[in-house]
Amino acid sequence: MKKKIALVGARGIGNYGGFETFVSELAPRLSVKGFEVYCTSEIDGSKYNGNEDVKIINFPLKMPSTYVLRHLFEFAYDLYFDFYFSFKQKSDLIYFLGTTVNIFSILPRLVGKKSIVNMAGLEWKRTKFNVVYRKMLKLFFSLSLIGSNYLIIDNVKLIDSIEKKSRNKVVLISYGVNDMKAMSWSQTRLPFPANVNPDEFWLIVARLQPDNNVHEIIEAYKEAPSDKPLIIIGDYACSVKYRAMIEKSIKEIPLGKKIIMAGGIYDQNVLNMIRQNAFGYIHPHSIGGTNPSLLEAMVTRNAIIANDNVFNREVAKDSVLYFRGREELIGQMKFLENNPEARSKLKQSAYDSVLLGNSWDKIADDYERLFNDLLLKESG
Repeated sequence: MKKKIALVGARGIGNYGGFETFVSELAPRLSVKGFEVYCTSEIDGSKYNGNEDVKIINFPLKMPSTYVLRHLFEFAYDLYFDFYFSFKQKSDLIYFLGTTVNIFSILPRLVGKKSIVNMAGLEWKRTKFNVVYRKMLKLFFSLSLIGSNYLIIDNVKLIDSIEKKSRNKVVLISYGVNDMKAMSWSQTRLPFPANVNPDEFWLIVARLQPDNNVHEIIEAYKEAPSDKPLIIIGDYACSVKYRAMIEKSIKEIPLGKKIIMAGGIYDQNVLNMIRQNAFGYIHPHSIGGTNPSLLEAMVTRNAIIANDNVFNREVAKDSVLYFRGREELIGQMKFLENNPEARSKLKQSAYDSVLLGNSWDKIADDYERLFNDLLLKESG
């Protein structure tokens, strides 16, 4: 009889987001390996017509669009599926993506099932959240760790944030990425009204929030000796105050420079086309483990300047340039513009490095071994 695996927390297969991409890649591969896979989804949140051993289970309520209400519904969403897969559907193993509501990760174990939690980075350190909410997130993480059989981390440097007494539960499995076919440039496909030439613009792909340092990059770009436009792809995910600061900074841009606020781009083909044709990619993320947008920038052969932190260095090592602060970023931008041969080598190095250790096929093999090992053990 096939073992049943429930992937809880994503908004659907084919939907936009890190966890949504994760289940889109992992679930079909697990089904081919002989598992029966169940994936959570918002109503109309999945676009999947593949293997019958991947089943989509919809949340019965429609998610609200407002930011605060959505957070409350996401708590209810995870809690609903925790009970659903523990009692009604009766999965053998429940894999929780994120730790917000998975303080109830012990529930499956109380009824003889297995429970795994994906850490999903250091959410309690994100400054977009207020102090009280960040303390709650840290508490939720601690409780989810106590309740689960295993905790998955996608970057070895996250281990430092886990108490030594709990590290025996930690399993390292990275996030994945697919190789991408080369795409020709098409001005007409750009979802913003700007005339931009291929290989002649800087690019950022990130949610617009303080810990992603977009404001710092804008200030550096304004002072850098470059007349190439800066395209920023991403939605605001923070306070009105931060948005106002970004908008004010953009209005003060020097003559001869251009910043294009493209908003969120959810057509993956268009997004990949833009990535592949950037002169340079600036990776701003400073908190968390293995960031999907860094992997995607690497596999699209970008010359990358990344925020200098232990997580990004663990992923990209010496295949990218790094910056700490405005002055270093300005210097690295100048270096890429003045050294075409070094830029070419960086692009190829990033591509070769990411495919070696982060292919989705390898990631699926890692999960197959973990699930089989856990399901063969006695109930914990």
